[in-house]
Amino acid sequence: MLILYWVLIALMIVGVIGAVVPGIPGTSLILMAIIIWGVVQGSLSSIIVPLVVAIAVLLASIGIEFLASYWGAKRAGASKWGQIGAIIGLILGFLGLLPTLPFGGPLLGILLGPLLGAIIGEYFYQRSWRLAVKAGVGIVVGSLVGNLIQGALAIVTLSVFILTTWSQIAGVY
Repeated sequence: MLILYWVLIALMIVGVIGAVVPGIPGTSLILMAIIIWGVVQGSLSSIIVPLVVAIAVLLASIGIEFLASYWGAKRAGASKWGQIGAIIGLILGFLGLLPTLPFGGPLLGILLGPLLGAIIGEYFYQRSWRLAVKAGVGIVVGSLVGNLIQGALAIVTLSVFILTTWSQIAGVY
């Protein structure tokens, strides 16, 4: 059981990283690990607090992602064209359709894709490179702020899990 516990903690740490880094599962990975621990323990009541916290954080993370990107776009004066361009850029970057660079790989595509997509989309709408770059940077900054908030919430979820389940492990070993 101790080995499984630490494997699940490691899985949750990957989830914390995923809450900040695009393209890696985040809070959903943490939630899955909590459910696995409850099933293995044979009692979901032993994980009710971390389970409720994880579900709340998962729902909040979805909202934060959209709100942060929207806030960044609005602060920078981006239109829907810039937002759509950022989404297309994210998809293309994720799939690796951006030019291959000697370093960075897909992660760099995931980071650069939304910026380039937002700039191109906004340029098609406003025909001004200065406004397009400003809007693109605003969208990316908003998204990064959202990712940092999601990372902090994921750390809280991991901490709640450890605090509420540690006695189960410490009492047995």
